[in-house]
Amino acid sequence: MKKRRVEGTVAELYCQAAIGICVAALFAFVTATLHAQPASSFASSSAQAVPRIRRPGPVYIILWFDTEDYVLPQSDDSAKRIAEFLTSQGICATFKVVGEKARTLERRHREDVIAALEKHEIGYHSNYHSWRVSPAEYEAPLNWQDGVQEFIRREQPGIDDIRRIFGRMPTAYGQPGNSWCPEAQPALRKMGIHVYLDDGEQIGLDGKPFWYGGILNIFNMRYIGDLRPNADWTNLTEVKANFKKAYMALSESGGGLISIYFHPCEFIHKEFWDAVNFSHGAEPPRSEWKLPPVKTPEEQARTFSFFEQFVEYMKTFPVQFVTASEAFQLYPDIAHRRAFSKQDLAEIAHDVQPAVSFQVYRDYALSASEILWLLNDYIDREINHQPDAFFELRGTPLGPSTGANNAELKGEVKVPWYQFRWAVEDVESALEKNQQVPTVVWIGGNPYPPESYLVALTRVAETLLDGKQPPQEIALRPATLDAAKYVAEDSANVWDWPIFRPGFNGKHLLDLARLQAWTLKPAQLEASSCEAARAVSHSQ
Repeated sequence: MKKRRVEGTVAELYCQAAIGICVAALFAFVTATLHAQPASSFASSSAQAVPRIRRPGPVYIILWFDTEDYVLPQSDDSAKRIAEFLTSQGICATFKVVGEKARTLERRHREDVIAALEKHEIGYHSNYHSWRVSPAEYEAPLNWQDGVQEFIRREQPGIDDIRRIFGRMPTAYGQPGNSWCPEAQPALRKMGIHVYLDDGEQIGLDGKPFWYGGILNIFNMRYIGDLRPNADWTNLTEVKANFKKAYMALSESGGGLISIYFHPCEFIHKEFWDAVNFSHGAEPPRSEWKLPPVKTPEEQARTFSFFEQFVEYMKTFPVQFVTASEAFQLYPDIAHRRAFSKQDLAEIAHDVQPAVSFQVYRDYALSASEILWLLNDYIDREINHQPDAFFELRGTPLGPSTGANNAELKGEVKVPWYQFRWAVEDVESALEKNQQVPTVVWIGGNPYPPESYLVALTRVAETLLDGKQPPQEIALRPATLDAAKYVAEDSANVWDWPIFRPGFNGKHLLDLARLQAWTLKPAQLEASSCEAARAVSHSQ
């Protein structure tokens, strides 16, 4: 993406220089000098003398609403009012609807609310949210494979009802409260949802969108907490100032995405509907559910005024409001439509370090698992006499199911080439069949961590790409998955949510999440999207 451009044509620069010279003798000297130089030389020297002006990057806003309260009937009207206001403003938002909320709208015959929401994009916010058991709770006792299947078993019915009631497939998912789990990522991909849209502290990548588990994550975004109303919705001036700072920072750094969220129910209630009924794991029968206390008419007027003025203020900036599916188009996984040359592979292999992580290049990024498959595929083809000029990714392999505790390397180990070669073929088979990084790599009857295998693999790839024969011995050395540092350490703050049952422990989920950091990489704004956005901004 170009960030700078030279203002003015060569002719304009010539005129500006001539006008600035008042002494006739000096003018004659300059003119003679210019005539003695080729036009291209003049253009080059003049362009270098003119200060470059930074081109503002495109700024996008994704506005989303956790539409979840199926207890308080007035929350239906709140969602309708918000949706209709945004429609009148020409803005399409993303309403993440709970499965039970959708079914409740249907039972209440609120076709008017459904129709208002249908003018926007529909996401999914879990099947029951806080009632019964939430995702992190039902996932916590399970291993990786069982957890993925359990998420599908419990959440597919909600997705099906959203699709039936709204007539379309939800485009994004976000967890209820802080009930996050890494198994959701591959499960959502299997169910046809490719965007994770929410907030939390469990994982993040510099406050920007990222790819994790094979889907786009708009999660733990920078500025999101600065754009929220306070308890009595009186901080509009502060929020406007925070938005301006966020806009300027992103625009001056090449562009980006601002994530902003609300709950329709928070416009009208004084306490969340689920906190009133389901705190600390409570499960009263439906007949005993209590309505949450509501704000006074004056308080409700203030909340809607806050929101409407904030939206109108944001529209005074050259921004574009986008939905989850549009964000998915803005941040495509370019690596998956790229043909990698041997020169590309040589650069990728050279950049792999013992602290294994993702790699970022000018127009694409690769996760550690993608690097593993690309290089393993190349070597497998070479040793089986099936060379190719270009290579393509065949997916993003998931991380291992468990840690390789019994395979930890304390120091360097050397293995013969013929055994390493067999391991390459075995890993290739595992990647193709399981779409997952193996927990350990077996070489000569001994298990080794996949991180150490990847680092050794890159050295072999470099040798082969240089046109040389593989070495007789391959050195395996200690290595770590550095990308795992982007997953939070377990703490009370990470799981702060009043709905969790007493004694809930999410450490196991974060341990699994670190293993899945093999799939982590930044999401990059596609250059063509940036240029299109600049064109729109310029026309405004």
